[in-house]
Amino acid sequence: MRDLDWDDCRIFLALAREGTLSGAARQLAIGVATVSRRIERMEHGLDLPLFLRTQNGYVLTDQGEMLLPRAEAVELAMLEMRKEASDHSEIRGMVRLTSIESLVVPFIVPALAPLLSANPGLDVEILFSSSTVNMHRHDADLALRMVRPERGHLRARQLAIMGFGLYGPPDGGRPSRMVAWPEAASVGALLTWTEAFAEPQAPRVAVNTLPGQIEAVRRGIGVSVLPHFLAREAGLRLLEDRLGGGDPMQRPILLVTHADLAASRRVVSVAEAVSEEILRQRRALLEP
Repeated sequence: MRDLDWDDCRIFLALAREGTLSGAARQLAIGVATVSRRIERMEHGLDLPLFLRTQNGYVLTDQGEMLLPRAEAVELAMLEMRKEASDHSEIRGMVRLTSIESLVVPFIVPALAPLLSANPGLDVEILFSSSTVNMHRHDADLALRMVRPERGHLRARQLAIMGFGLYGPPDGGRPSRMVAWPEAASVGALLTWTEAFAEPQAPRVAVNTLPGQIEAVRRGIGVSVLPHFLAREAGLRLLEDRLGGGDPMQRPILLVTHADLAASRRVVSVAEAVSEEILRQRRALLEP
C-alpha cells in the first residue's frame, strides 16, 4: 500500500461529490484523464475499489463510503490549517457575497463571526435577491447558488446538496391551498415541484420569502415545498419527500468565485469560512 497525499484525497472527494469525471475535473481545474488516472492509481495503492463505474457516472462503493469521512477530515484539517496561517496577519478590504436566502442566518453569519472578529479591517456585504446577481459585472465577489454558471471566467465548487420536501402544518389535516414562490426563473425547479403536488384548480398563496412561506404553513394556510432543514427547525410535518416518480427533490449548493480573485486573501478567507461551515453541516442540509 503506497503512501497517500492530499491530492489523492482532493481528487477522491471531488469525484465523490460531482459524480462524473468531467465534473470533478472542472471543479479541480485539471484534465479528465488526470482524474481518471489518479483515481485508478489510488484504488491500486489502497487495493480497494472506491467507485462503481455506471452509465450515469461514478458511485461510491461500500469501501469508498467507508473512507469518505476520513478524506473529509483531511479536507477540514487543511481548511483549518489555512485559516490558522491566515490569522497571523490581518485581512483587510471589502468582500461582497451573494447567497441563497435560506443559508444567510444559519450558515453564513455564524461562519463569518470569528473571521470578522479576528480581522477588524475586513468588511463583508451579504446580498440576497430572488434573481441571480450578475457576477460578470463584479456585482459580487462570491456567490452561493443552486445553478452552475454556464459562461464567464468563473469557478464553481459544489459544497453540499440541499434536500426539499412537501410540508404541512404541525398537526391537523392537509390543507388544499399551495404556498409557493411567485413566478420567477430563479425558482423554476421549486415551482415545478409545487405544481407536481397541486390538485387541479387548487387555491394558492404566493410569498417571495422563505420565512413567510414557513409561517403560512405553520398557521395552516397551506402546504409548501421547503428545505428540509428549515421545515424541521420550524416543527412542520413532512408529507412527501419524493416526487410521484420516486425522484428526490434536491438542489446543489455551489460556491462560485471569480477566477481572477483566486489569489485574493480577503476573498479566499471568506470563501473558506463559509465553505467549512456548509461542509460541516451538509448532512443536515440533505436529510429530512
